[in-house]
This record gives sequence, structure tokens and C-alpha cells, in this order.
Amino acid sequence: MCNGGDYKPRRALRWEGAARHAGSCSPPGTGPGRSVRGRAPGPWAGGAGGSPMAAAAERTDELVREYLLFRGFTAALKQLDAEIKADREKGFRVDKIVDQLQQFVQSYDLAALRDYWSYLDRRLFSRLEDVYRPTVNKLKTSLFRYYLVHTVQTGRNDKAQEFFLKQASELQNQAEWKDWFVLPFLPAPDSNPTFATYFSRQWADTFIVSLHNFLSVLFQCMPVPVILNFEAECLRSSLIQEENELLRHKLFALQAESSRMKKEELEVEQAVVHHKLPAYVANMDRLGDSELDMTCSQRSTTHSLQSRGGFLSSFLSQSKKGPSRPPHPSGASPTQTGSMLLGKKEPTNHQSAKGKEGTVSCKDGKSHFSGLVAGESSSLQQRQKRLQEHGKERKELLSKGTFQGQSAEKKTDISTAETELCSELHAEQTETSTKMPVSSAEAVGVRQEQPFIVLSQEEYGEHHSSIMYCRVDCSGRRVASLDVDGVIKVWSFNPIMQTTASSISKSPLLSLEWATKRDRLLLLGSGVGTVRLYDTEAKKNLCEISIDEDMPRILSLACSPSGASFVCSAAAQSPISHMGFSAVSSGGKSMNQVPGKLLLWDTKTMKQQLQFSLEPEPIAINCTAFNHNGNLLVTGAADGIVRLFDMQQHECAMSWKAHDGEVYSVEFSYDENTVYSIGEDGKFIQWNIHKSGLKVSEYDLPSEATGPFVLSGYSGYKQVQFPRGRLFAFDSEGNYMLTCSSTGGVLFKLNGEEKVLESCLSLGGHRAPVVTVDWSTAMDCGTCLTASMDGKIKLTTLLARKS
Repeated sequence: MCNGGDYKPRRALRWEGAARHAGSCSPPGTGPGRSVRGRAPGPWAGGAGGSPMAAAAERTDELVREYLLFRGFTAALKQLDAEIKADREKGFRVDKIVDQLQQFVQSYDLAALRDYWSYLDRRLFSRLEDVYRPTVNKLKTSLFRYYLVHTVQTGRNDKAQEFFLKQASELQNQAEWKDWFVLPFLPAPDSNPTFATYFSRQWADTFIVSLHNFLSVLFQCMPVPVILNFEAECLRSSLIQEENELLRHKLFALQAESSRMKKEELEVEQAVVHHKLPAYVANMDRLGDSELDMTCSQRSTTHSLQSRGGFLSSFLSQSKKGPSRPPHPSGASPTQTGSMLLGKKEPTNHQSAKGKEGTVSCKDGKSHFSGLVAGESSSLQQRQKRLQEHGKERKELLSKGTFQGQSAEKKTDISTAETELCSELHAEQTETSTKMPVSSAEAVGVRQEQPFIVLSQEEYGEHHSSIMYCRVDCSGRRVASLDVDGVIKVWSFNPIMQTTASSISKSPLLSLEWATKRDRLLLLGSGVGTVRLYDTEAKKNLCEISIDEDMPRILSLACSPSGASFVCSAAAQSPISHMGFSAVSSGGKSMNQVPGKLLLWDTKTMKQQLQFSLEPEPIAINCTAFNHNGNLLVTGAADGIVRLFDMQQHECAMSWKAHDGEVYSVEFSYDENTVYSIGEDGKFIQWNIHKSGLKVSEYDLPSEATGPFVLSGYSGYKQVQFPRGRLFAFDSEGNYMLTCSSTGGVLFKLNGEEKVLESCLSLGGHRAPVVTVDWSTAMDCGTCLTASMDGKIKLTTLLARKS
């Protein structure tokens, strides 16, 4: 979230209630009796302004100084000290920032006051969500009123008149300033009912405390720089090493225990074998059915031996089942099943011991065997009857689907009884029936809880041809969509879905982008080398500029977060139309590798500022994206190269070959330490922007997620549309990604250790391939947009589950 002292905009802040209170005229817990003018009470009053960021900045400065001295970089050290001395953010110390503003007020330096507030707005406030913009505007209005009140209280009416002279053009259309233009001409403004409140000490103290609170909350939400995580990483590494050592000791102890138990088992087995048992009894756990029959047939046929054989044959059948086919109880867990399999030799030893007891009892008296042989037929009938009853009970339990521990124990007992009492054929049938519930239990296992709840899914059906672009504005309230026929629709969906503006372009349109500051404006790039600025509220074109006649295709537009400029990608005509869709598939790859330009334009003057250098040769830029503060721009080109531009130096900082074929879509990651790209080769790759060309992760995506998108019709007719809009979008935390598919959007979980993306939710709802997506996180509930080739746009509202 933090990179070089910057913080993540919009989605990173989770302090809506606190920020709103801080911007109000009467913040909770403050007042004239609890505050000191120019100094806010509370935990932030001491130390480095109470901000973790202030302490972090101070600590980082010390570490960097020490490192530069250690390396002997004295020139860099002097430059660092000079930069720190001129730091306008005062090391993120809230008290110093407030003191600086008060100093400008007390010295009547209006120009410096305006400039400093503009810097804070550009550097800090512009990164907030749009819901906090009214709070920032209230603080700005209160700051200027504080300045005016100070000029009047100190008798400097000339400064008050100068204020209105310089600010008239900005304030004359604002309703909250309508009554203030008369202030310099009132004889006693402090007794006027309109202005009396602002001349009280309570209002001044409340404003200073509110400003202090707002800045404090802002800085407290800024993450600590990555460099300061070094100590935490060392501590975490140490804890992991200690945990590994502890686990290693446990492993050695378990291995020793296992070795001891195996030794004891071996001794028991040897003790059993030492008894003079018949060969077929000693080895009965290794005998199969045919071997057992052969052994029995080779024995003597005398009556006494038949009596003994009748007893031992029934004994052999039950002893063989235990080790050869252990029963699987219906409710047994995988752990229990594993323990049963690992304990295969215990029934063998137990049965061998029983065999020993049986042999000893044989020596005691032959009459006992004769009695057993005589009652064998009647006892088998009773056992068969009991087994039938047990079978009925088991079927009833399985039909009810109860896999609880109690039924599992009952079925385990039943299976054990069956293996001890029934014949070989009946035992195999019962084993088959007892194995079935285990597989059923595994199949019916508890499903993992979905990360999102689908609250609703609505359809926008005003388009009648395939969608090219579908984008939500910064506020998350309006959507702009563009189809291949050049129809532009601007529509809102909260509280109801309705179209607010509609326009049809005579020339083909290839790109669309919302302006960031005046979010009522749309930038539209055409196929004839022009860019239009369209006012969605006035429903008219404000201006139209010509880019380059030789490169008429405006492939991509991106407006900087500050709204001061935008980048424009222009390309020459392609041998294959990428404007919409063609009747047949292109067949070849990278046919869009034509010359192109990347230009920077001023939004206010609509004049070109510069042209970026594209190495190794000018090439068509397919996609562009700014980071949160507009200092970095990432682009994806038709030559498969991703380029990262430094927007302060206006030069390419690094570039690398990312894909075989064209790059279709690029975006910065949530923490902005990496960028993601999707290319013609079907790869979804995460790149480290600190090391050129370093892959963090790589995944294969289906062709329906990367394009070209194909919609088949009757008689073999096909519509082929090449990717134009965004192919993927992230949620508010950057943990999940929305992509295209043939039937709707699909959510994947990111940052997993698996080598394949984990699909966690399919939105569905489409009958044609989805060609572009967007994910708005401005509201509490995330809104996913999926647009398809049949002109339908699905708006799905998701609610994230709290972990």
C-alpha cells in the first residue's frame, strides 16, 4: 500500500465516520473548554504529531542518513538534508502543518496560503474517496473564512478586500460565499447575526481542532513505509526458525516413538511364532482362498481330524478378513480410516493369539471340539438371521444420510461382527456396502464458504450491438458504455437504473474514459484521429481535437488522477479491423503491429504537451493505466512489450517483453509494487516493477477470458471481436479478480500459493461472450459490470463476507 512515502488512494481508507466528524463544525469530543487554539487535544498532541507516519518518516530519515554516511555518499546526504528542510509536508507532523497554515494567516500571505492548501489537496486530499470531498471543501471554506475574520479583527480591511478581489472569480458562484462579499464594508461585523458566530473564540478553536483531527486521521491511515518493515521481518524470520526447530524436535520424538512401537510389534510377532503352531495357522494371514482350500484338502480325512478341521476352518476365515480387507465404517473420518489402515497388523497378531488359544484348548480335550462341530450348523443359521437384520438397519441408516459419530460407531461394530461371523462371499458384499458411505461423505463434504454474497443482478439492455467499453465513474454512481455502432450511453443504477444521456457518433469510436476531476466529462477517442470531450449533463460535445491524420486510430485514453492531463494512444491503420468485429476470424497473430504514438495532453487547454519516446520503435499502444497519484503510467503494446513511464520526468523508466503477441490489458496491483497484464498468448502475468522483467506469478487463462471473442451464428457465421476495454478488474482489497467468460463474469482469488487461479464465484447471466468488465468499489457493496457481445450489460451487486 505504500511506495516511496505515498499511500494507496480511495480503497485503502477505512475511516469514513471519523473523517466526517473531523470535517464538521462541531467535532465530537472537542470544544472551547477542551482545546487550545492551534493545538488539538488527545493522543495526537504529543510526539511527532500523533501520526504513525510521522514517526515512520523520522525513523526512515535516520536510517537513510546513517546508510549514506556509511557508504560515503556525502553529496546525496547534503541533498537529502536540503530536501527534508524544504519538506512541505513537515515530516507528516500534523501540528507543524497546522502551524504553517496559521503562520500564513497571521502574516496575511494569501498567495502562500492558497498555494500550500493546493499542495495538500493535490498531494493528500485528492487521493480520498469522493464521499470525503465535501469534508475537504468545508475545511477549505472554513480556512478562508478564518483568514477573513483574522483580517477584520486586526483592522486590515484592505487585506479582506484584496481577498475578494483575487478570489471573486472562484467564489462568486458558490452559495456559501454569497453573503460574505459585504463583510469588508460592515462597520461592526462581529455583532452582525450572519457573522457573529465566526468571530467567536469557540468557532476558531473548533475549526483548528477539526483541521487537526482530519489530518491526524488521514496520516494514521497511511501505511508504514516498506523499509521500516525490516525489523518486523527479522523478528518474523526468527519466530519461524524457532517454530521450525520445535517442529523438528517433535518430528524426532515421533520418529523415535514410531521406531519403538515397531520394535515392540516385531517382538510380539516373534513371540507368537515361537509357539509350535501348524504351518497353515502360523501363515494364515498370507493365505488366499485357493491356498487355504488346498491346505485343508491335503490334511487327513479321519473323523478326529475332521472335527479339528471344522473348528480351524471357521477360525481361519474370520482371522483372514481382519488383515486382508479392513472394514470401512460409513461415518469414519479420513483420519480414522488412516489409523485403521496403519494398524493392519494388530488384528493379525490378535487373531494369531486366538489361534494359539484355540490350539491349546484342543490339547485340553477333544469333546469340546465335537460339541462345537455339532452346534455349528444351528449357530450359523442364527448368525445369518442376525446379519440380515443388521443389513436392514444399515440400509435405513444410509438412506437417511446420517454420518454422525454415533452411527459410525454402530456401523463399525456391525461391520466387525459381520467379518467375524459370515462367510467369505457375504463378507465381500458387506465390505462393498460399508465402503460406499465413505465416498459419499467425501463427496458431500462441507463446501468452502463463498467470499462474496450476490445481493442482486440487474440488466441494462439499451444497446443493440456488441459492447466495446463499459466504465464506472470515480463516484461509483454512473456508468458510460460504448458499442461498436458508436452509440454512447450514460446511465445510473442507484437507486434505479435509468439512462441519463445518449449520443450517436457519426465517426467510429474506439476508446472511452471518464475524466477524474469533473466526472461529468467523458473522453472519446475515434477512428478518424480525433478526441472529443463530451459533457454528460449538458449532453453535448464541449470540444473536439485532431490528434494525427497519419495515425487516425485512438486506441486508448487514460486521465491522470489529478485530472490535469490525459494520455492518448494513436496508431496507424491496421491491415485487420480492430474497431469492432469482422465476419471471419483473422487467423494470424499480432496483425496490429503498426506504428503508433503516445501523447500527453493538457485537459484544461486541450493542447498537446509532449510525445513519449517508444523504444525500440514506435508501436501501437493498446492499453494504458495510471497509478494512484499519477506518477507512474504503465502501457501494453502490440509488440508484446510492457512499458513503465515516469510521469515526473516524462520518460520510460523500464520496459520488458511480456507476452508473445499483443498486450491486451494492463493494471497496477493493489499495493502498486507490481503490475498485471493479459496478452494474446492467453497468459495472465504479475510483474515486479522494481526489477524489470521479473515475473511474480504466471497463470494460463482460457481463450474466452483473453479474446479474440467469437460469437457463432447460423450457417457457420461468426462474429469476431478483438479486445478493446478492460479484461480484468480487482476488488477493493486486491485479493480477487473479475474476468470475462462465455457466460458471464468469473471471480478468481489472487495471491494464492497454487500455480493455477482458484475460481471462487461465477456471476453468469449472459448468453453471449463477455468482452469487458469493471468493478466499482466506491460504495459499501461492490458492483461488478460485465458487458457482452449481444449488447447486454449485467450489473451484479456483491457483499463481501467478513472473515
